[in-house]
Amino acid sequence: MTTDDTELTRRDAIAALAAAGITGSAALAGCSADEGDPSPDGEETGTPPGPVDERHLDVLTAAAEVVYPSDLAGVEAFVTEFVRGRAAERPDHAAGIADTAEYVVEWTRSWLDGEFPELDPERREEALDRIGAREAEPDPAGTDAERVRYYVVNELLFALYASPTGGELVGIENPQGHPGGTESYRRGPQ
Repeated sequence: MTTDDTELTRRDAIAALAAAGITGSAALAGCSADEGDPSPDGEETGTPPGPVDERHLDVLTAAAEVVYPSDLAGVEAFVTEFVRGRAAERPDHAAGIADTAEYVVEWTRSWLDGEFPELDPERREEALDRIGAREAEPDPAGTDAERVRYYVVNELLFALYASPTGGELVGIENPQGHPGGTESYRRGPQ
């Protein structure tokens, strides 16, 4: 069983969305029930249809499993909640994520004879390296490698390190949007 220190939660996703400037109903849209699920009063909940679908979320989750530390739990729910919340408020950004995820799928299908999410973690890491995402400068309008770096790798890293759990992993005790109280300012890093 994992400890709370290594589990990404809904609170982490909301804090990461707040750090991205997404608050209120858009942040909660990503953290609500799946699209089409009725609420107890019969109304539909979840995010409206958009360019990021389950296939794209699978690609981002599979990439997160390679990019994030291996001892983190709750990665799939965290990535899904963050991406859906961001997509609800920024559809142009969401379209870039969807297009780039499609590129990753097509690339791995052509060069590695498999679907990116179905590859083992070592092969996924190899795919990201061979695409050039590790060395590329992030650019949403750049080359394919630059887009993968921007919309997949950097998107995931931003979400992680903007969350309280991810921030603690790298020694950022109070990431933006996460109040720690005055006690955290009186003691040194732990």
